[in-house]
Amino acid sequence: MRPQSKRKVTVRNKIIGGPAPLICLPLVAGKPSEVLSQAEALAPFNPDLVEWRIDHFENTEDIDNSIITLKALRERIGNIPLIFTCRIDTEGGHKSISGENRLVLIKAAVESGEVDIADIEMCNAPDFIDTVKNACDRSGSRLILSHHNFDQTPDEAFITDKLVRAGEMGADIAKIAVTPNSHKDVLVLLNAALNARMEHLDIPIIAISMGPEGRVTRLAGGVFGSDLTYAVGKESSAQGQIPIDELRQAMATLYR
Repeated sequence: MRPQSKRKVTVRNKIIGGPAPLICLPLVAGKPSEVLSQAEALAPFNPDLVEWRIDHFENTEDIDNSIITLKALRERIGNIPLIFTCRIDTEGGHKSISGENRLVLIKAAVESGEVDIADIEMCNAPDFIDTVKNACDRSGSRLILSHHNFDQTPDEAFITDKLVRAGEMGADIAKIAVTPNSHKDVLVLLNAALNARMEHLDIPIIAISMGPEGRVTRLAGGVFGSDLTYAVGKESSAQGQIPIDELRQAMATLYR
């Protein structure tokens, strides 16, 4: 049996941190019509969760239109849990959006009641994080605090510390994604995730090594304590993501 989180996060009857890691499909599109058509195409894959990467959306400055599209997206995906992410450009976001505009957008999305989980970066200002955390608490949404490194894989102590720090900052789920420059780096990420799970954290963890070398973490990360993985439905949101049908078949062997 894989190491499970002591504290589970349940969203719309999906348990994050339970017996098997869950699969999330990212939704990346520029126009409202494309968001909805992608949602309709993703739903038949029956993912455990869907993530809307709204930093790819062309109308992020138009809060009203963004929320209208969010509500229509909820109608398309039904009861599938939704992660709402407006990724900061310095950690892989599709475009530069001011901190003020990102905060207004994320807060409005959470307060709409259509978002199950918000994903924001640990590098945001404390007031930014507190505002989103408070909005999540009021709406019943959950919070992912994340850290991304697209250049390298830090050492195990750094990775473990980031995951632990996310929990200390009030995250319901701690996430880290790093870039390997060797296969040894992949082992660094997996060992750090396992150490955090077994020794330090009681909340769910998402630990990803990106790119081709790190692809194994998207499949087998759950063996080392990672509770959620991202797959490809229509379009990927990061290098190394695996088509969901292939991933689901392989994971069935590991986690049965």
